[in-house]
Amino acid sequence: MELVCPLCNGMLNYEIYCLGCGNRLKDTGAIVDYLDEYSPYLSNDITQLVDGVEHEKCCHLFKCEKCGFEKRVKINRVRM
Repeated sequence: MELVCPLCNGMLNYEIYCLGCGNRLKDTGAIVDYLDEYSPYLSNDITQLVDGVEHEKCCHLFKCEKCGFEKRVKINRVRM
């Protein structure tokens, strides 16, 4: 069994709202996907070493489409 992010895999719906305007924030994906053009295609074993969060968490970037506010949220990985 391996640890997977339920948000990356569509098993979780996470709602968070903008501190500035109250608009619902959009999940723009895992932080590791923004490291370079190949990072979305690398295995979790590699990307978990460079994202700066605990092994059992996946850090997602949420962004407000109205005012541009951004927030990083650590999501607990689950065993699959």
